Order: sequence, then structure tokens, then C-alpha cells
Amino acid sequence: MKTTIKYNNKTYQIDLSKPLDISIPLKADKDNPTAWYVDAPRFTPVMENGFIGDVNLGGAVNFRNIFFNPHGNGTHTECVGHISKEQETINECLTEFFFLANVVSITPEQIGGDNIITLGQIKNVWKSNGATAIVIRTLPNSEDKLSMQYSNTNPTFIDCKAVQFLIDSGVEHLLIDTPSVDKEEDGGALISHHTFWEYPNNTQKQRTITELIFVPDNVNDGTYFINIQIASFENDASPSKPVLFKIEV
Repeated sequence: MKTTIKYNNKTYQIDLSKPLDISIPLKADKDNPTAWYVDAPRFTPVMENGFIGDVNLGGAVNFRNIFFNPHGNGTHTECVGHISKEQETINECLTEFFFLANVVSITPEQIGGDNIITLGQIKNVWKSNGATAIVIRTLPNSEDKLSMQYSNTNPTFIDCKAVQFLIDSGVEHLLIDTPSVDKEEDGGALISHHTFWEYPNNTQKQRTITELIFVPDNVNDGTYFINIQIASFENDASPSKPVLFKIEV
């Protein structure tokens, strides 16, 4: 199912029947990736007043409560409400869902015991082609990312100077396959988050950060359209399903 898109006075064609899902499924077991010291998700059937919410236990339907943390249990998209005193929600801030995106692969630099995506690296891979989203795949790109337990491992993060370059280049949506754009332990500074949203002095509510994605090796670096799908949570973050579409020549 092909469609034509007119974007910034250019015409593109994509095939909607060939989506490239770069989210990590949320599942209720120890192999679900976790970060920030949270437990794995739990899916539990409702069992109250004679009601059985599990078909295999004799119930008529499966009817489960789901316990998880959006930031710590998998792919999620967050808004400025993640760092603001104001109760901004992702459902209110993300009002458009389709963007031109550049997919890039970067091997982080090791600096003082940290793995950092630097300004120089971002400058080397960024294309000034009208894209408003960047999808960062860190290298090496092992499928261990699908079950990684990130807590207390000091994962890769992005230098705030690189973030500033991206927003100066028109980026409104930043996607990465690590738990955060900031260092795991930074004393609560969250410099890259603050830089990206320009909070609190020039807050840009329309911008989003999506973390804990996974970009398979068969997705080449280049320019795509991306659809960022969220659940309509009135919360600072929601589990999400970013989907890439290859641009056909």
C-alpha cells in the first residue's frame, strides 16, 4: 500500500505495508529490559469476587492488570513534563506523529570512564535535509539490547553540546537506543534533557525524546519517515511504538 507525501515542497513515496518497527516489546518476564532500578513488568489476572481473569484458569476472558514504569521498562516517548514543575503530559505535547527522520549509527567515544556521543560525532553523521527527527543507533548493536539490565551500568549518553547542535539544526524529536540522553548518575542535573527542551526559559513543549529503542542491523542508515505512536497517557511519558518507513526512489 503505497502513498505519496508532500513535505517541504518535495514529494516522497513510501510503502505503508512495509513498516520497520524500532520499539522493544513490553513483556512480563526477567528478559524484559530494565533501567533505573525498577522491577520487570508484571501482568496479573484480576481475581476478585469469584471473577477469574484468565481463560486457562477457567475464566471466560483474559483480563489483566499491568504494572510497569514507562521510563524503566522499555521503549517510551517523553515530553518536557519529565523535568518540569508544570504537569505537562505527552498526550498534550505530542500532537503530530509523522516526521522526516535521519537514522544514524555511532560508536560512542570513551572519555573518563563514560561512553559519550559527542558533538563531533553528531556533526559527522547529521544531514541537513529538512529532517526534524534523529534516530541514533549505538554501536556495537547487539541484540542483547532487547533484554539488557541497565541499572548501575553507566550506559551511553549524549553530550549536551551535541544536543544543542541538533536543536539548532531543526531537530524536534530525538530517538536513541539507550535508557537516557543523560548520564545515569549526574546528581540530578539532566543537562541534555534541559538543553533539548530549553526548560525553563524558552520551553519547547512540542519536542519529544524517545529512549530504549532498538534499530535492527537490517535498517540502513539514511533518511526515512517515522511515525511515533503513543498510548494516550496523561503522564510525562508513554510506552511507544516508533515505526520507520523507507523512502522509495
